[in-house]
Amino acid sequence: MTRDSSHIAHGNLPAFARELAKIAHDAGRLILAHYEAGVESRKKIDRSPVTIADEEAEALIVKRLVEIAPGVPVIAEEAVSAGHKPEPGRTFFLVDPLDGTKEFIARNGEFTVNIGLISDNLPVVGVVHAPAIKRMFFGDSESGAFEIDNVDEHTLDLSRAKPIRARHAPEDGLVAVASRSHRDTKTEEYLAHYKIVRFVAIGSSLKFCLVAAGEADIYPRHGRTMEWDSAAGHAVLAAAGGTVTRLDGTPLIYGNVEAGFANPHFVARGLT
Repeated sequence: MTRDSSHIAHGNLPAFARELAKIAHDAGRLILAHYEAGVESRKKIDRSPVTIADEEAEALIVKRLVEIAPGVPVIAEEAVSAGHKPEPGRTFFLVDPLDGTKEFIARNGEFTVNIGLISDNLPVVGVVHAPAIKRMFFGDSESGAFEIDNVDEHTLDLSRAKPIRARHAPEDGLVAVASRSHRDTKTEEYLAHYKIVRFVAIGSSLKFCLVAAGEADIYPRHGRTMEWDSAAGHAVLAAAGGTVTRLDGTPLIYGNVEAGFANPHFVARGLT
């Protein structure tokens, strides 16, 4: 089968993205167990919420990444929050085990498992898994981007993956997507320069994925984000033909140790 087929045979999927998808799926199953049981959150030093689901999922992901890619540094949100900051090197992983902890706590399902591989400061492989709404997105810079919908909690059927592609901006106007929890006036001012026909509010890195799947056209972000928040979604969108740049149009790059792995403001777009 080719990438234009409605589904792609398991063997034709990008091999490393396939491995990351399996890891993300296993982490998602662990997270769902906590989600269904109900967990309490506590505040980290930066006052952002964290739960035992974040920590256990991160431990699972890091262990598995070390097994499949020994020697490649893993920069993971909870480890960095605890003071562990490995040097990224030329190639490294960025991991957010539970992106959208506020959505997890609010029980609206809009949280994701994010694993991104960075090479030469750019995301080249990524997986974004939303276990509660049963959607998984993954891809790499050479093979393209894919989605599996209605993902089974217990079994990941990679043969159901179908290729996705960002779309060209419709002539009648853009669908804009922005954060459910962090919408701000600067975003409103930025979008005022475009013809917006519909606005979608959604949590976590799903915003990148809606653009990658051709369900939205633009996602500007002026609020604070970290590299592990964006790397996986950026990789999926880039694999789908879209772009993520700083507001001045220069590429959004990764491995900014001096900035504490904080992102500058950015905008994600579909095909131009």
